[in-house]
Amino acid sequence: MTGEPGATPPRAEPRSYEDAAARIEEIIKRLDSGEAGLRETLDLVREGRELVDWCAGELEAVGKGLEELRLDELVARLEGGAAEPGGGP
Repeated sequence: MTGEPGATPPRAEPRSYEDAAARIEEIIKRLDSGEAGLRETLDLVREGRELVDWCAGELEAVGKGLEELRLDELVARLEGGAAEPGGGP
C-alpha cells in the first residue's frame, strides 16, 4: 500500500447540507492542525471546494423555493383581494 497515513477516503455526495457543513468543518480543522501532508492537503482542499460548491447549489435551490412560495402567497392574496372588492355577498 502506498497511501499516506490520514489520507482522505473516496468522497461521496453529502446526504444533507448539515452533513456537508460538518465535513467542511472537519476539513478546516485538519488543515489548521498542520499535520496533513502535501497530498492530503491537496485532496482536502479539493474536497472542501466540491462541498462548498454543493452547499451553494443547495442554498440556491432553497432560495428559489422560498421565492416561489412568496409568489404563490402574493398570487393568493391578490386573487383573494380581487374576489372581495365589495365586502362579500
